[in-house]
This record gives sequence, structure tokens and C-alpha cells, in this order.
Amino acid sequence: MKKIYYLSTCNTCTRIITELNLPEGFILQDIKTEPMTEVQIQGMRDLTDSYESLFSKRARLYKELELKDKSLTEDDYKNYILEHYTFLKRPVILFNNKVFIGNSKKIVEAAKQTIHEK
Repeated sequence: MKKIYYLSTCNTCTRIITELNLPEGFILQDIKTEPMTEVQIQGMRDLTDSYESLFSKRARLYKELELKDKSLTEDDYKNYILEHYTFLKRPVILFNNKVFIGNSKKIVEAAKQTIHEK
């Protein structure tokens, strides 16, 4: 699968997508206008070690809901991501059964190398 979950209103996401110089065949899903399904989130989870790794603790709602003061379970992380797109750490890049989560330089560079390796 070649897919990116992102926000079109996020400058960082759009910059990364441009920087990746994507080959044809990639599907871009703006998670604000096309919400993720439970099946899609489960598919991401299957490629990583936890729902927590997909969860953004930088989201404004994380602070507003005082989630840092709560002990969240894997089900909690999954449900929050399903409930509101802002809780997904973005972008999430799926490429040939590999997942790249977030916008750190290291992650983006690893995704770029994997996508363009011969």
C-alpha cells in the first residue's frame, strides 16, 4: 500500500509531501475532510508497536482534556484517534508494509530513502 494520512491545512504535512517527491500511485487522505475508519487505524496499528505510537501528545485537545494527567490504555489511544483527527501524529506514511509516523527529520528521511530505493 502507498498511502499518506495528513492534513491539507498543515504546512508541515504539505512540505513533507512535496519533499518526498512521491512516485505515482500514492493515495493522499486528508483526515479532516475524509475521516479515518477503525479498519484504517487498525491497519496502521498492525504495522507499529502500539496505538500510543500513532497518538499525538502535542495536540491542543491533549492539553485541554488534561490527558497527560490520566493513565491512558491502548483502547483509549485508539478511541481518541478515532474520535478526533487531531490526535493522529502526522503525517502517517504507509509504503509496502512499512509505516513512518510523524514529522521528525529522521522519520522523513527514512521514508524518502525507502520510497526511492531501487
